[in-house]
Amino acid sequence: MNEYEGKKVRVRLRVGDADVEVECDVGEVGDVVERVLKAVAGSSIVSDKGKSTRESLVRRGETCKGLILDLWSEGWFGLGRALGDVHAEMGRRGFHYDRTAVAHALVDLVREGILTREGRPRRYRYVQKRPPLDTGNFKELT
Repeated sequence: MNEYEGKKVRVRLRVGDADVEVECDVGEVGDVVERVLKAVAGSSIVSDKGKSTRESLVRRGETCKGLILDLWSEGWFGLGRALGDVHAEMGRRGFHYDRTAVAHALVDLVREGILTREGRPRRYRYVQKRPPLDTGNFKELT
């Protein structure tokens, strides 16, 4: 007979925006945690920001270029935007990249034909060159 047999344990898990507290026998902890993780990862729990937990976990490692592609897919570049505008919008959304990183990502997107730039050096305005894809799957461009 195991000394822990029949003893209860309480486990708290946080996955994205979901908080789960479970009470079970000591011997069942691994199985219960695995079932909870499968249930939470497979569900479409919606956070207060309107994004599912799975989306918010994916966005943690977002690149500067990927964030600019998000803006592009929303049609944000329909009007000409300066580097400072792009940098400020990214900051407003909670992503604080260096201005030079933003500038390099914009230049890469100009070279790829997604954006175009108008104006003179140091005063460029970046404009959407082509509309976003209908499916919303713009990540294939990166």
